[in-house]
Amino acid sequence: MTKQEILNNLEKLTPRSAWNQAVLSDAVDLVQNLNCSEVPNSWEALRALLLNGARNWQEYSYGGCALVYDEDIARHYCTNAELRKVTRADGTISDRANAAETWLDVQARALSQAAILIREAVGN
Repeated sequence: MTKQEILNNLEKLTPRSAWNQAVLSDAVDLVQNLNCSEVPNSWEALRALLLNGARNWQEYSYGGCALVYDEDIARHYCTNAELRKVTRADGTISDRANAAETWLDVQARALSQAAILIREAVGN
């Protein structure tokens, strides 16, 4: 399968929520950033290419392979209402997305979901 075929399959998706739109955007970015036109047949090989040397999406996110600033991550995944909740009085974004996650953790979770979309688009 080619990168373009995967992108065509991803284009058919119609996410409604801000979260799902951001996850789809991540999936498209991951596929576009592949350094090949033909993707491997096995999911394991394709996942390794997507991870670009990282062992998992947590390492990918924390390693600076995606967005690195809390504010950029928050703006990418949150609605305006959610952004207001995590914005401090001085206008800066809270260091934590929620009680359990940093913004990099949120991004890692989203990238993991994006990989699932890619896997489904490939048909593996």
